[in-house]
Amino acid sequence: MHTVAVLALNQVIPFDLSTPIEVFTRARLPDGRPGYQIRVCAEQPEIDAGTFTLRAPWGLEGLKGADTVIVPGTATPTAPLAPAVQDALRAAAKEGTRIASICSGTFPLAATGLLDGLRATTHWIAAGLLATAYPAITVDPDVLYIDNGQILTSAGAAAGLDLCLHMIRSDYGSAVAAHAARLSVMPLEREGGQAQFIVHDYVPTPQGSTLEPLLTWLQNNLGGDISLADIAAHAGTSTRTLIRRFREQTGTTPLQWLHRARIRQAQHLLETTSHSVERIADQVGFGSPTAFRDRFKRTTGVSPNTYRRTFS
Repeated sequence: MHTVAVLALNQVIPFDLSTPIEVFTRARLPDGRPGYQIRVCAEQPEIDAGTFTLRAPWGLEGLKGADTVIVPGTATPTAPLAPAVQDALRAAAKEGTRIASICSGTFPLAATGLLDGLRATTHWIAAGLLATAYPAITVDPDVLYIDNGQILTSAGAAAGLDLCLHMIRSDYGSAVAAHAARLSVMPLEREGGQAQFIVHDYVPTPQGSTLEPLLTWLQNNLGGDISLADIAAHAGTSTRTLIRRFREQTGTTPLQWLHRARIRQAQHLLETTSHSVERIADQVGFGSPTAFRDRFKRTTGVSPNTYRRTFS
């Protein structure tokens, strides 16, 4: 079982603290066993969490032997980091432990020097402060989260959910992550400034919308040669009206929706089959493997083969 140590610092933000606890405890393996055990750790037995006082069952020794350490945000991100906490985080990193921050938790992580030379993110409102305080870090305020391998950072509030689901998928695959997302009433993908690995196997259909039958038809015919005119004809409307309705009900265009659905289906096939990239390109309706590879990389940020090695 994977052990996650959540480090509660003074003035911890309760939402950021609860995010990994809730998401990871909902992850269940195919046989029903829990995928994670959680340790809430702190330097002192009691931590000021703003509106209440938190009693942590673990001290800093709880970071030892953990597979993942998560640093939630605090209401005082620029407060000095206690030497004992710095030492514990550095020791965990030295042992190869995966370390992730949520929201302003990037600041205490930055204070350890573990982010020097790396790209990182935090809540957009604090991004300028982070860049000024730690010039050795490349701060990107326009993304939901950044995975540098061993060290990960996320933006504010709900972006921590995206990061936790990303880690679950990296650990146990898409099915376990999808189940955890459903239990958390959380979509597996949100539009953001970076390509997200955590995605729906299928693009969601707005339930009850007038487009629902059309979107279901599109989802069931992803491998076909479908043009905008074909979609409009099936909907029984003009292309102009079709585009307007798509924008109103899905926030995108018909062809963009179709491309997105095809890439999601391709991700599912890459994860669950041994089909060649060329075969998958044909199965999801791309005219050529080259066009498929280009669209896949633009959508996810990696090539199909790299994606398969990561998540299959």
